[in-house]
Amino acid sequence: MATLILVRHGRSTANTSGVLAGRMPGVALDERGAAQAAALPGRLAGVPLAAAVSSPLQRCRETLRPLLDARPDLPLHVEERISECDYGDWSGRKLAELSDDPLMEVVQAHASAAAFPGGESMRAMQNRAVEAVRDWNARIEAEHGEDATYVMCSHGDIVKSIVADALGLHLDLFQRIHVDPCSVTVIRYTRLRPFLLRLGDTGDFAGLVPRETSDSSGAAEVGGGAGAP
Repeated sequence: MATLILVRHGRSTANTSGVLAGRMPGVALDERGAAQAAALPGRLAGVPLAAAVSSPLQRCRETLRPLLDARPDLPLHVEERISECDYGDWSGRKLAELSDDPLMEVVQAHASAAAFPGGESMRAMQNRAVEAVRDWNARIEAEHGEDATYVMCSHGDIVKSIVADALGLHLDLFQRIHVDPCSVTVIRYTRLRPFLLRLGDTGDFAGLVPRETSDSSGAAEVGGGAGAP
């Protein structure tokens, strides 16, 4: 079947302000995010792409724009099922203030039981995203052959949940996966099993440099975090 290149959107204004954006309108790439997006065509140079699929949210469309400009014949499809998790009443709130909410512990350790007030469950989020990938795999293969490759731009928790499915990991373990802004994750799907070829590849090791202040609690950054400083 098809090979999927998953791109998390570039760094956004919400990432840098520590806000859980969710599906809020008007969340754009910040200056660094725009630079990350501008570098994407070069990083994927030489890779034949059959199609581009995007979350409907602005930050994903902006991330793919330089790639589409560089490849004017590349068709773009908008896919609602890979939109950001619906965080409901948590949307627009500071992550720092959410850290003490009892639900955050469930999100961290038992994601399959987590449901956001006024929003969706993390289980529903994963189900719709994986279903979208499977449908697009079949469509791309039918239209372009089993060796076709396509790119999909989505959000941190969506990418992590798709990776967990590909690896056969329970959703409760998906917080062990980390993907930086504008990182590239590649999954090759076959008749028997998926193969994870790349995970969160940015070509940049700045994120490994120790920070002046760091969180040693082991908590994952809901929504994906802002990446390296």
